[in-house]
Amino acid sequence: MKIRLLDIEGKSLGHIDVLDDLFNAPAKPALVHQVVVGQHANARQGTSSTKTRAQVSGGGRKPWRQKGTGRARVGSIRSPIWRGGGIVFGPSPRDYTQRTPKRMRWAALKASLSSRARDGELLVVDKLNLAEAKTKYIVSALASLNVTGTVLLVADGAEPEVLRAAKNVPKLKMMPAFQLNTVDLLKHRRIIMTVDAVREAERIWGGPFVRKGKRAAPAAADKGTPDNGAGDNDAAKDEG
Repeated sequence: MKIRLLDIEGKSLGHIDVLDDLFNAPAKPALVHQVVVGQHANARQGTSSTKTRAQVSGGGRKPWRQKGTGRARVGSIRSPIWRGGGIVFGPSPRDYTQRTPKRMRWAALKASLSSRARDGELLVVDKLNLAEAKTKYIVSALASLNVTGTVLLVADGAEPEVLRAAKNVPKLKMMPAFQLNTVDLLKHRRIIMTVDAVREAERIWGGPFVRKGKRAAPAAADKGTPDNGAGDNDAAKDEG
């Protein structure tokens, strides 16, 4: 697959070859949805907490006698219907973590990146060469690229001063290629990647999924007549 290459001023420099496995993968909406839900769930702290009527302080004695006052019967001032009372069915600390296998996360990332590339929302620039490492030059470069709204900048190979200047641009988020994820690829309107970032992404996620640390399968035995120990017996007879 070929993607158009631009310079920092928005001029075309031709096209570059990219891996179809990463930038032209088939769409998988159901898988992408599942991965996004899991990523959002894993970002939740799960620390919301309320107290029941057994946990709030006070309410040790009956406010008034049962009969004769003309008022409603009540046994504790910490009843849920009282101000300052306990909460019924309130939230309690819990773990929202959802386990998403790495193979699924990889496939969703490839599908998301490919979808943005096919829709023309992925821009590949040669380098982030600026006259000066200032925010106004970053803004000018974005205007030259005709980029508006939220932007995800994957600028591997850029100078640290340029990245520091880009931090002040509103609606712009930066991250290295190895931190790419499905949620950030989908929630930003435009994605800008340098050539170095594209090559790094291809090195990490390009090609088939291979689990690290997996031992190679043992070599298969030669096909033929199975050896049931008869050979050893024949050798022993010959020696005798």
